[in-house]
Amino acid sequence: MKEALLLDAAMGDDGGQVVVKSRVDPLNASFLIGTPFLALFGLIWYSMEYGMTWKEPVIFVIMYLTTGFSITAGYHRLFSHRTHSGAWPLRLFYAVFAAGAFENSAIKWSSDHRRHHLKTDTDDDPYSVLRGFFWAHMGWVMVNEGEEIVENVEDLQADSILAWQDRHIFKIGAFSGIIVPGLLGILMLGGWHGFFGGMVWGGLVRLVLVHHGTFLINSGAHYWGSQPYSTKNTSRDSPLLSLFTFGEGYHNFHHTFQADYRNGHRWHQWDPSKWLIKSLSFIGMTSKLHKVPQWTIESARMKMSFEKNKKRANHNEDVGKEYRSRSADCSKRLRAALRELSEKKSEYKIAKQKRKAERKEAWLEKKETMKARMRECKQSISQIRDEFRYLLNEMRISAAAA
Repeated sequence: MKEALLLDAAMGDDGGQVVVKSRVDPLNASFLIGTPFLALFGLIWYSMEYGMTWKEPVIFVIMYLTTGFSITAGYHRLFSHRTHSGAWPLRLFYAVFAAGAFENSAIKWSSDHRRHHLKTDTDDDPYSVLRGFFWAHMGWVMVNEGEEIVENVEDLQADSILAWQDRHIFKIGAFSGIIVPGLLGILMLGGWHGFFGGMVWGGLVRLVLVHHGTFLINSGAHYWGSQPYSTKNTSRDSPLLSLFTFGEGYHNFHHTFQADYRNGHRWHQWDPSKWLIKSLSFIGMTSKLHKVPQWTIESARMKMSFEKNKKRANHNEDVGKEYRSRSADCSKRLRAALRELSEKKSEYKIAKQKRKAERKEAWLEKKETMKARMRECKQSISQIRDEFRYLLNEMRISAAAA
């Protein structure tokens, strides 16, 4: 934060020095600092004045989920990265309720985020963690470093829903972030005290938690966790962080494979945004869900494992070349085996759909043949993985012996 308040010097077109001063944005700064205190005061006042029932937390959960998912599944995966397509009612829903998270319009949010991915960890990264944890978390929003940049979002500006949201962002945000939780309070609790209860729980408390959950992706997800897919930038995978961020904690995977609609690509990884997007596809609200092929993911993971182990070992040049060659061979064969397994699964699924047109005996024979080939592919994949693990173990032993 400190460096953002200093004078920044840059060279002008004529070679002279142009001084640009970074200033605290009073509106954003007071909003981000003031809302947690306002939420705490509201909770204490409301609890002392009216008490609390099970209905207030329900209002909180409803608003937390609608605004939170509108940011992660909407602003992030649909609008910023185009990992899938969304029907207009869904885009409208996201536009209305994401505005209630008070994180700017989809167009401006996506502009910052696309620049973050394009310029990660550089001076042009709007929330680079290299400028400090606090800067990446919220400092960058609280400081005005010059004219606002909106670029590389022509596709979003052409969307009439998002263009409308951008023009009326504060009005829409006031409606979905303040009025709607108040109306929920009246509906569930009744009277003015219900309106205040909805405002406190579904408005203020929810707003603070959604804010800092989102902010943790910019800060914590570049600070804590592992890097199983790439070390080209500071992005990291943290299953713990995913619990608080609607599944956005698998950030190293996301930075490596930005076009995938999943952040947690394995079925058991906590990623509610992934499950929401997939579920909505069954009723036609989402379509064209993009998934990076499994062989690409596994290959990247294998190469990363090799590089990490190679750094720990201190082999001579010839030995290092031998291990790299063997690792590249494992990676190549694994990609081929996984690709073949995927193709065989697709063939089996198609054949299964057409089996009614075939004689029972012919279908059973084809079925067993296809299943046998899939078993062979799985055995081959298992053997390659075992071979790679043996290779890494051999590297560690030889390094220790040296």
